Parts: sequence; structure tokens; C-alpha cells
Amino acid sequence: MLSKSFALWGVGEMMPTKDELLAALEKHHGRDLQRKLSAATVAICGLGGLGSTIAVALARAGIGHLVLIDYDRVELSNLNRQQYKVAQIGMLKTKALAENIGEIAPFVEVVTHTIKMHSGNSQELLRDVDIVCEAFDDAEAKTMLSMVVLENVRGTYFVAASGIAGLGDANRIQTRRITPHFYLCGDSVSDVCDSLELVASRVMLCALHQAHAVIRIIAEHDSLGET
Repeated sequence: MLSKSFALWGVGEMMPTKDELLAALEKHHGRDLQRKLSAATVAICGLGGLGSTIAVALARAGIGHLVLIDYDRVELSNLNRQQYKVAQIGMLKTKALAENIGEIAPFVEVVTHTIKMHSGNSQELLRDVDIVCEAFDDAEAKTMLSMVVLENVRGTYFVAASGIAGLGDANRIQTRRITPHFYLCGDSVSDVCDSLELVASRVMLCALHQAHAVIRIIAEHDSLGET
């Protein structure tokens, strides 16, 4: 039976408490897994079609701490595949996504960095993070981040994407474990060009592969950040 706060939430009189929200998640995940999810810190680098979808999926899953990193603003052209609203066009993506997560899962602690990542600042931005999700469009940025994380941020898990464009078979989007701390999602073939555009369903599919990889990593480790 729903508590009074849940029953009235639909008419805007009361909001569910943090304990009620977490209890609802425990019913789906079990207490042990939810404890692990609530304790984890995940950084999402790039808040476009991949990153914004990863963030929303992880917030709904009850990840306790999200670090959102991007320097861009919401544009009209983003709305076909990114987790923003028409009313948020022109807003910084960090601010808009934090606002949306606050409505979806107000118990999640969100830290935002409105900055462009590069080799000189990435290591500091990712300090004390358990898992890093790479969600950039630019190939050079992807390479930079992978080198920083895999070579310098010892013990941190890295979940990246490669190959999300076009209308290819959804089953070609896969998750591969490259090394013990490195997971790669996508078809590893398609790239964005004039004939291979970014379609919501395929972009989100890859993003959800990344989010699910994060949850599986957390579920299988009592202590993240281990070497």
C-alpha cells in the first residue's frame, strides 16, 4: 500500500521522502545491491546523447553520487536524442541535466563541472571517482580521456563508447570487456558522417549499455577502486 506521501504526490501536496524512494528501489534491487549503488560515485564526461542518457539511467537506478562534466549548452538540434527539454534550450547542459535529475531522483548527489576536459585537468576532475563514463563525440577527446584514466587514474573503471551512428542492427551494439578495468560499448564500426546520422534509438541503446555496464561493475565489487 502506498504511503500518504506517495498517494498525494500526484496532486502536488506531498513529496516522497528519501527513505521512501530508497525503499522502493530496494524492492527492485535488493538491499545489498542498492547499498552498493548508493555508495558509488560515477563521473560522466560529455552530456550529449550518450552522457545525458547514462546520467538519467543511473539516477533512476539509485546511484548515490554523479559527477557531470561538460562545457556546452543545450541546442535545438540536441533534442532528438538528448535528455533535455525545449524550455532548456540555451541552458548549460550541466545545469539543465542536474535540474532534470533533481526532479527524477532528488536523493542523488550531483556535482557539476562546466568545463572542457583536457589532459591537464582531467585527472583532477576525476579524483575520488569509482567509474568514469566516456561520452564524447570527438575522437581526440575520447583518446585523451582513455589515456588519462587508464594510465593515470589507478584502480578506476572506464566505460567508453565506439560506434553508435546510423540505422544498423540494434544487436550489433555490444559491451566488450577489453581489460579488467576497461569496458567498450557500441558496434566499434559506425561513425558520424553525412550518411550515418545520430538516431535516438541507437544512441540511447549504446548509452544504456554503458549504464548497465556501470551497474554490473558495482554489483560485482564490494569495494570499488580496488587494484
